[in-house]
Amino acid sequence: MKKAVVKIHEVRAGVFTEKNRASYIFQYDEGYSGSPISLTMSVQTKAYEFDHFPPFFDGLLPEGIQLQGLLKINKIDKYDYFKQLLATGGDLVGAVTISNLDE
Repeated sequence: MKKAVVKIHEVRAGVFTEKNRASYIFQYDEGYSGSPISLTMSVQTKAYEFDHFPPFFDGLLPEGIQLQGLLKINKIDKYDYFKQLLATGGDLVGAVTISNLDE
């Protein structure tokens, strides 16, 4: 199981977990009351489960030549979206950042 910390405006919002490549969970931290990470993922609902890579997180991934460079340099499988997200998560457009739970 892979886990990543999700922050918004440098404040920890929750944890994104890949149970396997077909099962994902995003869970807001207990007591978190800041902005939602996405307008489609309200803070009032504490946990979200997905049976595919979630659209919000997919939208953060690079495309085209940037994706090809990321895959080649980091030796990442093109279908390992979670690993791609971790590789780029510290330098995303917008207020959200994502890092390995161990960091």
